[in-house]
Amino acid sequence: MNSSSIKLGSIFNSSRAAIAVVIALLVILFATGVLVSDRFGTTRNIFNVYEQSTGLALVSLGQTLAVLTGGIDLSVGSVISLASMLTSGLINGDQSMVVPVIAGVLLLGILIGAVNGGVIIATGVHPLIVTLGTGAVIQGVALLYGLGPIGKVPKGFDYFAYGRLPGGLSIGATFAVVLSLLAAFLLVKTRLGRYIYAVGDDPHAATLMGLPKTRVILLVYMLSGLFAALTGVYLVSRFGVGQPYTGANYTLASITPVVVGGTMLAGGRGGVMGTLLGVYLVSLLNNLLNFLGVSTHIQLVAQGLVIIAAVSVYVEKRRIA
Repeated sequence: MNSSSIKLGSIFNSSRAAIAVVIALLVILFATGVLVSDRFGTTRNIFNVYEQSTGLALVSLGQTLAVLTGGIDLSVGSVISLASMLTSGLINGDQSMVVPVIAGVLLLGILIGAVNGGVIIATGVHPLIVTLGTGAVIQGVALLYGLGPIGKVPKGFDYFAYGRLPGGLSIGATFAVVLSLLAAFLLVKTRLGRYIYAVGDDPHAATLMGLPKTRVILLVYMLSGLFAALTGVYLVSRFGVGQPYTGANYTLASITPVVVGGTMLAGGRGGVMGTLLGVYLVSLLNNLLNFLGVSTHIQLVAQGLVIIAAVSVYVEKRRIA
């Protein structure tokens, strides 16, 4: 058995441990909610939590890939805002514009990701600084396009958000699960997945080994931009209109399930299935806080505390390992 297979084995073992922790927390949180309210444990509320997790699941998927390489994408919230504005503003109720506009918006997300990755590669500046800067530029462009809700969508556009599969499952939420499963397969079963882990675990060693580090970094930021743009399209489907600050809270929110799910901010450890469970944990927590009448501002505080706690626990585990 070679050293790379041993290293991958330790990565997957740590991921399974993190997943087990998140599942335990989900059970505890659900049990607490059932004690708080009789309506919390109903099928209707569970389906509601599942549906409401969609936007966070989509953007967090791309964020996970960036973090696995040892980076981070702080531009996702601004990309979501711009994508939502362009989607509703350019379609503006015209059914014939739906397909070309969505295709264009998704392509724009990929191009923004390519710019992020290209600048990171060319300058060597940390991704946090690069994506913080590009995020500010993108948010400014969104505000130049419109200072408030803009455009409208045609009838049936809400099918992505509110459509149902047999059994009542949300189409959008199930689509996010399918994408997560495909990404998990990519990470575990393909050479690209091994490269992503290798770059995040030790970028210098990856370079010495001749791995295509620059292409890996470019690709993960393109995917992050794509999933952020897709999230913007989804939110227009959900709310019926784009707004310049639609994605404002998603930058912090997209990091929370990533670290809660066991993906190390230093890179090289974790995976998308842990992130998906982290999304459900955050969504269930917010749902419980809503039942308790806690304001959305306090919910943001709770998310920040969860990030600090998760990072502290997982960093300590890695040091011990």
